[in-house]
Amino acid sequence: MSQMPQPAQLSACPTCDEPPQAGDRYCDQCGADLAAAAASAAQTPGDRPVPPQLNGAAWSPHPEPEPDDYELAAPAPDGYELATPAPDGYGQPADPRAAGALGAPEAAPPTETGTPAEIDTGVNASTHTSAATSTGSMAGTGTGAGPRLPGGEHRPRCAACQEGTIDQDGYCERCGHAQARERDHMESELEGIAAASDRGLRHHRNEDAFAVSAAELPDGSPVMVAVVCDGVSSATRPDDASAAAAHAAGEALRTSLPRGAHPQQAMNEAIVAAAEAVNSLALDTGAAAAHHEGQRHQNAPACTIVSAVVTSDILTIGWVGDSRAYWVPDDRTAPPARLTEDDSWAAQMVAAGLMSEAEAYADERAHAITGWLGADAYELEPHTASYKPDRPGVVVVCTDGLWNYAESAEQMARAVPSDARSRPLNTAQILVGHALDGGGHDNVTVAVVPFPAAPGRAGSA
Repeated sequence: MSQMPQPAQLSACPTCDEPPQAGDRYCDQCGADLAAAAASAAQTPGDRPVPPQLNGAAWSPHPEPEPDDYELAAPAPDGYELATPAPDGYGQPADPRAAGALGAPEAAPPTETGTPAEIDTGVNASTHTSAATSTGSMAGTGTGAGPRLPGGEHRPRCAACQEGTIDQDGYCERCGHAQARERDHMESELEGIAAASDRGLRHHRNEDAFAVSAAELPDGSPVMVAVVCDGVSSATRPDDASAAAAHAAGEALRTSLPRGAHPQQAMNEAIVAAAEAVNSLALDTGAAAAHHEGQRHQNAPACTIVSAVVTSDILTIGWVGDSRAYWVPDDRTAPPARLTEDDSWAAQMVAAGLMSEAEAYADERAHAITGWLGADAYELEPHTASYKPDRPGVVVVCTDGLWNYAESAEQMARAVPSDARSRPLNTAQILVGHALDGGGHDNVTVAVVPFPAAPGRAGSA
């Protein structure tokens, strides 16, 4: 869903001589910043940048295409309704901001300071960032060590050339290298739930965000919550939008579920809270108009959202946009399932019977979204669904940066390790690696939630 500006074209990477593909900003072979290299070459020919370190993640082979998705079988009893996601959000015009192939330019990268929301760290939680990132707030530029420069200035040096200083956008003023930021790679783990997020191999920043938490229902039984959001790159401040939405939805669920709220009602209210948090960013930047109709044309901050609530006997999914949730049972002889339906041009074409799923997702307009959170959204229509699996397994909650490389439920099941339920963080790392191994064209974020929820201490990350 994220879009990138077109860099100046080079015939070969100046660091490793690998020929770049059209539109690549970073070298597939060594990770060098091709746009910076082109600009640098135009000014100082022969001054080759040092390739940055790539974010660490486990790798796994890319699976072959598999048959269509399977459905979960039985509806949930005792008042829980198996809600088949209806195409009620379809029929809206495709969001032109989200379709790079339709000619939507990406907004210029904003300064990374002032991020409005951070991923919480609570009891029994551990949050990790890649070794390439610096300590401090998620709003920081993550430029690494900053030795004192001549003249007494406290300005960080470039991690690549060790000589240049870093500008306010996080790039070296000498060699042009983008510096590692704290959101470039993030991992969080609680007892029984984990998530990981990575910038990918082609983008200058990570515009995804997540929140995971564990709590107890009024009867003392455990409940796990995972929220994953994907910023719309062609809108302003997409990274802020995803962070604000993930934080707001996670907090709403962590507050309402222990009070006895019905999971689907709590999910709906959490998505509304997330939308309000994203809408407030438009007011912060002065992008909002006096009336909602006027806001539609303001290119306000926007993101998608998908969330899972897992208890000891039920799983509930909520979403807006094209981020997805999958069910993968421990018993791989049982069918997996995709639990969400995209708010996208491709899904609209499939629902209308105009294209097969394979044809629709091969089209350049496939990822133009028809539903999102933001002040310029046509109408907020949260989708919720509850399921009651008859066996243990895991729920995989992810952005399109992952499912682009494991689109069907069968493909996703093949990418998920057999011990996923007992090792959720390792599974999240492997799935991130799977996307990077496939090309890493987008930011990739995934949360892994075992079913049924395992007893543990409440917390958030």
